[in-house]
Order: sequence, then C-alpha cells, then structure tokens
Amino acid sequence: MEKQRKVTLVCFVSFFLFWSSSNALLSPKGVNFEVQALMGIKYGLKDPHGVLDNWDGNAVDPCSWTVITCSSENLVIGLGIPSQSLYGTLSSSIGNLTNLQIVLLQNNNITGPIPSELGKLSKLQTLDISNNFFSGEIPSSLGHLRSLQYMRLNNNSLVGACPESVANMTQLAFLDLSYNNISGPVPRILSKSFNIVGNPLVCATGKEPNCHGLTLMPMSMNLTNPKDALPLGAKKIHKTAITFGLSLGCLCLIVLGFGLLIWWRHKHNQQAFFDVKDRHHEEIYLGNLKRFQFRELQIATHNFSSKHILGKGGFGNVYKGVLSDGTLVAVKRLKDGNAAGGEIQFQTEVEMISLAVHRNLLRLYGFCMTPTERLLVYPYMSNGSVASRLKGKPVLDWGTRKQIALGAARGLLYLHEQCDPKIIHRDVKAANILLDDYCEAVVGDFGLAKLLDHEDSHVTTAVRGTVGHIAPEYLSTGQSSEKTDVFGFGILLLELITGQRALEFGKSANQKGAMLDLVKKIHLEKKLELLVDKDLKSNYDRIELEEMVQVALLCTQYLPGHRPKMSEVVRMLEGDGLAERWEASQRAYTTKCKANESSLSDRYSDLTDDSLLLFQDMELSGPR
Repeated sequence: MEKQRKVTLVCFVSFFLFWSSSNALLSPKGVNFEVQALMGIKYGLKDPHGVLDNWDGNAVDPCSWTVITCSSENLVIGLGIPSQSLYGTLSSSIGNLTNLQIVLLQNNNITGPIPSELGKLSKLQTLDISNNFFSGEIPSSLGHLRSLQYMRLNNNSLVGACPESVANMTQLAFLDLSYNNISGPVPRILSKSFNIVGNPLVCATGKEPNCHGLTLMPMSMNLTNPKDALPLGAKKIHKTAITFGLSLGCLCLIVLGFGLLIWWRHKHNQQAFFDVKDRHHEEIYLGNLKRFQFRELQIATHNFSSKHILGKGGFGNVYKGVLSDGTLVAVKRLKDGNAAGGEIQFQTEVEMISLAVHRNLLRLYGFCMTPTERLLVYPYMSNGSVASRLKGKPVLDWGTRKQIALGAARGLLYLHEQCDPKIIHRDVKAANILLDDYCEAVVGDFGLAKLLDHEDSHVTTAVRGTVGHIAPEYLSTGQSSEKTDVFGFGILLLELITGQRALEFGKSANQKGAMLDLVKKIHLEKKLELLVDKDLKSNYDRIELEEMVQVALLCTQYLPGHRPKMSEVVRMLEGDGLAERWEASQRAYTTKCKANESSLSDRYSDLTDDSLLLFQDMELSGPR
C-alpha cells in the first residue's frame, strides 16, 4: 500500500512539472516565449529564398513552421536552416529556446559574433554553425553546455584564444575549430575527436602537436600535474572502462534494433507500384525515388495554399514548397487521385522520369501516394517556364534564346534516340520547357509521353496535347511518332523568335491564316525582322535568325517523313549541315510538290482552321 502511494505521488509530481513547464511557455498576455525567440532570430537574419516566410509573430504554436522540429510536447527542439544563403546576424534571443537540442546553420553567410546566450541551452546536443562569417571570440559560455556532443565552428573568422571551458568539455565527441584565426596558447583539448588546423597562429603547417586528434583522453587525467593524479586516476579509469563497455553494449543493441526496424519498414514499403501486363509482365519498383508522407508535403506547401500555386493544368495544380531541410521543390497534386485518368497520368510520369535521366530533362525527387492523393515532387525551377519568361522582365536576350533552343533539342534527342525504350513527349511547347538558375532548358511534363517498344514505329491513341502545337497527321489520325515532337519543337523555335504563343502571333499581326503560313510568307519576302520579338529591338544576329527560321520550317513540314530527326536538328542548331538540308528541301519542294501545292494547302488549311487555331487557346488533354 505504501509503495502504491509513492508511485501515485511520483506520477502526480511528474504531471505537475509537465503542466508547469508547458504553461511556462506563455506570458501573462498569452504570448509564446518560443515564438518571440524565433521571431527575434528571423528579424536578425536576411532570408533571400523566403524559407522563413511562414514564421508568424502572432502564432501561438511554432511547431508547424518550416525548418522547426518539435517534441511530442510541442516544445521546439530543433532549428535547421543549412545552405540557404542566409545573412545578417544571429540574435541573442536564441538563448531563450531552452529546449533546443539541435542547431544547424552551416553553409550560410551569417556575420557578427557568436551569441554568448547559446551557453543557456543546457539540452543542446548538436551545434553546427560552420562555413559562415562569424567573427569575434569563441564565447566561454559554450563550456556550460554539458549535454553538447557535436560542435562545429570551423571555416569562420573567429579570433582570440580557445577558452579553457570549451577545451575541457569531455562530453564532446567531436569539436572542429579549423580554418579560423584562433591564437594561442591552445589548451589541451579533451574532446574525443577534434581539429584546429588552418589557424595560422597556432597550426601554421597542420603538423604541430595537438592540432587534431582522434583518441579518447582519460577523464580523470590532470593536465597540470599528471604524476600526482595517477593513483586516483587508475581507479577511475577502471570504473570508466566498465561504464564505457556497458554503454557501448547498450548502444550496439539500440543500433541493431533500429537497423532491424529500418530493414522491416523498407521491405514492407518496397511494393510493386504498378504492373505492366501488356507483353513483358514486369513489375516496376521505385527504390531510387523518395516516398514522401502526405503530411510532409502539406507542411511544405502551407497546406497547398493558393498563394503557392506555380501553375494549373488539366490533371491538377503545381505548388511551390519548402521541405524540412530547406530544399525548394515543386509539388504536382493530381485533381483526383482515384480517377482512372489521374492514375494513368501518375504512373506514366513516374515511369517516364525514372527511366530518363539527362541534364536537359526534369528529374523527379519522389512521389506520394495515399488512398485519395497522388503527388509528384520535382526540383523547383527558379526561372519558371519559357512561356512565362518570354512575357516577363528582364527580356530574354537572343543568346539565351538560342541556348534554350539547343538545350530543349538535346533533351528531346535523348528521349527519341538515346533512351531505351525511346519516349515521345507529345506536347512540346514553351510552357513545358522549364529554366533552372542559369536559364538552362529542362524539358518537363512527361505525363503525355508514351513508351515505344523497339518493334513499334508509331502508336495510335486519343489525341493529346495543345492545339497549335500538334502535328497535322496526329490531329487528323491520332497517330504519333518522334516526328510529332519535331513539329512541336519547330513551333517552339518560332515562339522563341517572336516572343508570342503560336495562337497569338497571327492574331497580333492582324493576319488571317495559320502561323506557319504567315512565317513562310514573311520568309519568302525576306522580311524576317517582322517576326522578331519587339522587346529584342535590334539586339539579335540576322544570320542566326535566318538559320533558326529555316530549322523551324524544316521541323514543321507537312509530311512527317520530310522532317529531320532530333539528332539532325541539334547538329543544325550547332551550325552543321543546315545549308545542305535546306537546299535539298527547297529542291524537293520545287520538283515534287509544286503540282500538288494547291491540294496540300487545302488539306493543311482544313486542319488549321482559323476558328480552331487562332481564337481557341485550348488543350485537348493533359496537365499544364
């Protein structure tokens, strides 16, 4: 009975302490002290990528904020903002986050002193502020961090001597002070592993004693007079060895348990994504892609906020997101995860992108699949699509437009001739060519692509794509091949030249008829300057303009067999073989097609009726 009363008393005291600590976070006015501390950090830093945009000073709970980790009691225990180009200073308010266990701010551009208030974080286990521009001396208060096991201050501009309190932190497993301007004398460092090379005043060559070490120093060793401490040290070493052995054994058991758990979860999750039952009866596994949790992507996109929409399309929206490690992504959320079309789209994109890997093709980070949701996670393309950049500022210069054309051509070349099995895209247009940080073209949106087996030269399906970019034979028969992509690429070249969408050009020029008819007419009249984007003014090369128009006209010839392959297109854009190909096409046109010119024109006009191409900006299928 007495034992039961003691247990009850202990439980009551534990509950009271937990309740007190939780309520201690709130001031009399109901303000969360952790929110105040985090906002102080935010105000001290400049955030060029907007990673901290959802930090709200009026919030009650910061646990839903990006780059914040909380415990099960909703206490902030982790702050991780590495490699985000942050600059400014680190606020002293970080010392008020008394439950912090992990601080990761490495690889930024933060300046100013290291706040001495870090010494208040008694639960801190990991501190990494390396590769910044912190200056001043190392605060001696860091020596108060009795739970700290890992500390990196390397590659900063720290000066002065290493404090004795920091050097004597025997609980540290790793300490890196390298590549600063620390001066001597340096005390004997007790960390299990340490490094102070790259400090010219104490380690000019890196070969000096005590510049780095990987040995565990006995905790009882008296550095000032080791001889006097030997008898007492010998006893303590024995106890330490026993304790260390027991701890190591427990650690091994824990690691083994975690390993078995991870192996079981990996085996459980590595399920067949979908079956290909047509000829080969294969199962496709996506072990090389990350499987995201839906909650992760909810947090990354602020619960799929409309403010974060990058684009909208037939199968769903694309949202800008920030993962917990600060990585910027684009999350494509299908409108109906249960719909047959959405499922096929999802499976097709995952299969296509996992097969095709090239610098000019959009790669896939991972996916998310729940009973009601299908999502794809791509890298975020900072410069958006070619279509959006042609309308934006600053104006894309002529050289960049040529670079985009060549990059997109190389991506399509890989799909058609270097990928096994080969792939056709079926919706090549400016909106589906994305631009990275350096305006390098990346071919995106493989949702309308179709695998071609080696024995197939074409595939017949329902027509998919965007009117104005569809090859005549595909529009009339539903029969697509690599040459339908070549046609779309030719239209893309004209969009790069004119700065307008295919459906807009004839309309803006106040001309009746399809875009290609107008371009052919202008080319024959040698008035190509009428085609050039007005925003370019005269800042383009006349010879290169002539060559690009010729490549576009070769790619958009009526008969698929007359169009070049993408390998030939790449060579022509690089300046090899265009003159010969153009001359041959003109001879063929004169000798073979002149008699049928009228009938071909009529057929083409039927397929590109003004009411369809010039005034209806419509998409037949697929996500945009």
